[in-house]
Amino acid sequence: MTKTTTAATRRLSLDRNIERLRQQLANLAPFLGKRKEKPSMSLSEFDLETERLISDVLGETSELLEAYEYAQVGEASGLVNMTDEAPEGGGLDSDRQSLLQRSRVLESCIAELEARRAASAQKPMSGTQAVIGPQIASHMSPEIRSVAVEATLREASKRMQEWRVGSLLVSDDRFYVGVVTDTDLAREVVARGIDPATTTVKTLMRKPVTIDGERPIIDAVRLMKEQGTRHLAVTDNDEIIGVLSVSNVLRYYSGVV
Repeated sequence: MTKTTTAATRRLSLDRNIERLRQQLANLAPFLGKRKEKPSMSLSEFDLETERLISDVLGETSELLEAYEYAQVGEASGLVNMTDEAPEGGGLDSDRQSLLQRSRVLESCIAELEARRAASAQKPMSGTQAVIGPQIASHMSPEIRSVAVEATLREASKRMQEWRVGSLLVSDDRFYVGVVTDTDLAREVVARGIDPATTTVKTLMRKPVTIDGERPIIDAVRLMKEQGTRHLAVTDNDEIIGVLSVSNVLRYYSGVV
């Protein structure tokens, strides 16, 4: 078999799998009330069929398969401690949120295969990687909340409450040199018995976990799990341009703007 024939066969396989996923996404529509007809199967049967499809198309170790499994219980991505930062927009009940999360995961599966198809049609330059799925920069919080490196932990806590955020970048007036989270404050202050009124954030801050804004959300999910963090500093040419938190990821998977 020639290389041309192999490439054509691979593209045909991608086309078929994309169509299979699109059909499954269409089959989800009746559960969301987007079509008048009733679902042709129960939701549990649909989930089982979808899991088999994702496993067949993307592999049993795919992060998107895990994301779909968590979507069934309304958790979208299985990140650590995600329940303490729930998505805003409580007008959606939990069942509908879970259905919307399923829809978003299927859309991400389709986007991944479409990216693979585009990459196979035009091989990327050496050292580059194809962007798969919705980009982080489109779903991050562009407004950066920060605190001075010499601010006290009490001041940082007050700012978190005021701005309703779970983390603050730490600035030395020139660069962002660290990050401090509500978890750091809650755990470390008690565990170490330090005085939040006199101790500076420099004592507890740690190096921010960064990710390029052009990467897909599924990469952020993977990095959060690997690093055990709920917040990522989003970069563009190594400059921090925003923050992506668990709540941002949940809003995406729930379809909440």
